[in-house]
Amino acid sequence: MIKDFFKQRLQRGLVRRFNNFKIARVAKQVARQEPQTGGQPVVFFKASTGIDDLSWNSGFHLLASWALRLKGIPVVYFACASGMSKCVLGTNRDHPHEAMPCKTCVAQARSLYAGVEEQVAGYKLQVESRRSQVNWFNLEKDSELHKQIQNLDIHQLSRFAYQEIPLGELCLPALRWVLRIHHLNNDENTRYLLREYISSAWNVAQKFSKFLEETNPRAVILFNGQFFPEATAKYIAQKRGLRVVTHEVGLQPASAFFTDGEATAYPIHIPDDFELNDEQNQKLDAYLAKRFQGDFSMAGIKFWAEMKGLDEAFLQKAAAFKQIVPIFTNVIFDTSQPHANTVFEDMFDWLDLTLEVIQRHPETLFVIRAHPDELRVRKASRETVGGWVESHQVTELPNVIYVAPNETLSSYELILKSKFVLIYNSTIGMEAAMMDMPVLCAGRARFTQYPTVFFPQTADEIRKKMEEFLAAEKIEVPAEFKRNARRFLYYQLYKTSLSFGDFLEPSVRTTQTKLKTFDLTELIEADAIQVILDGVLNDGDFLLKK
Repeated sequence: MIKDFFKQRLQRGLVRRFNNFKIARVAKQVARQEPQTGGQPVVFFKASTGIDDLSWNSGFHLLASWALRLKGIPVVYFACASGMSKCVLGTNRDHPHEAMPCKTCVAQARSLYAGVEEQVAGYKLQVESRRSQVNWFNLEKDSELHKQIQNLDIHQLSRFAYQEIPLGELCLPALRWVLRIHHLNNDENTRYLLREYISSAWNVAQKFSKFLEETNPRAVILFNGQFFPEATAKYIAQKRGLRVVTHEVGLQPASAFFTDGEATAYPIHIPDDFELNDEQNQKLDAYLAKRFQGDFSMAGIKFWAEMKGLDEAFLQKAAAFKQIVPIFTNVIFDTSQPHANTVFEDMFDWLDLTLEVIQRHPETLFVIRAHPDELRVRKASRETVGGWVESHQVTELPNVIYVAPNETLSSYELILKSKFVLIYNSTIGMEAAMMDMPVLCAGRARFTQYPTVFFPQTADEIRKKMEEFLAAEKIEVPAEFKRNARRFLYYQLYKTSLSFGDFLEPSVRTTQTKLKTFDLTELIEADAIQVILDGVLNDGDFLLKK
């Protein structure tokens, strides 16, 4: 095991060095071919998309910026050069005072911008006529801010604002993601990290605000907008009335999702008259057939090596109950959760309410299914559904089965045997709707922007709907739910997922990527790039037209 670890680490190092050399070589080609033009630039912000390797979002950032430059659109990169006392990806949650890996991170970033004119903490740019530039921001601490936050508790820090910028609120999603929890402890390590994030966010706000004033860009492009550097940059840019485009990994392999909305909320405009034709229906059905067998991945992660059906022990237990209701949960710290928490404070608040209903209905078998991502390597949650189940002694109830995140039980077979499905904001709710199953949703999900599931808007209404469904002989589901679910998923897969597969491929660690060999003309002509160019330059919708 140890030998394999060091072997993979050595392999990663060699692949990374070769990849960085390849990136630098292509970057210099872009710099040589880039026309010298004038006009408003496009800003690319980089702070949270990798430390010592090329992440997928760094790859999207790089390729999109190259394409704009090759089309004669000036690009200005705003990138971190030890500009934060603590950053999201560099934080060691077990040892929060540990120094940031700035040396390797900046070196990695420099390989991306080879051949680009550099400035450090300087904004004297000639907007009228110039090639693209990279501007590195460094750290300058604010002593007055330090005084104001030094003795605040975690609740005060969470609500802290400075010069009308809600720094505490902007930092919370990142802190929860780093700590892998939602409910923050009021201990010194947590307070320390939030203080450092607030201080660093203020530095980003100051430096980026000045930068925007000097550059007067037409748009700002950044990673999903949830981590505090990007959240702060987005806040500052939008306050100035600038268009902000965010990006995330798409639903298809090696694909990106670009939007001028919130990337993690996945806003999609589907025309009212759009209907899937026979070819599109067959295409979607083929995808679903594979997914229902567990054959899918997201952001380079394949959750199921195999998926097993419901075993005899489960079926025998279920036979003793009147009906089955599965409960599908989410990862509590995921960047989708700030969008989801509209009815309940958080997912566990919903589970507490659900438990009350479970206790009143011994005739029903409830199956609590933990999300597989809770145990992802290097990203395991520290506030888990399993922990909630144990602390509330849920498995002592005879009408509850708990399915752990690493169990490969088929959720789809479970759905087929169920009366209805309970979800917070899990994607499986959309899939269940496509299976003609009633779905009761408790958190805002990507697909709830269209009528796809039952989604009451208060906790009391959700409780009443649970009771109504449990008592009903038959639950009537509006026909539009299945139609909208299929339309939404089709758009996610084949309209919004911009493929970069001709230019990027998985690296040794599949959550990272490496550059393929290609001609720059191929990049400019790629469908994904054409969509991004139209979206950025012409206020397009970032959707594939085919």
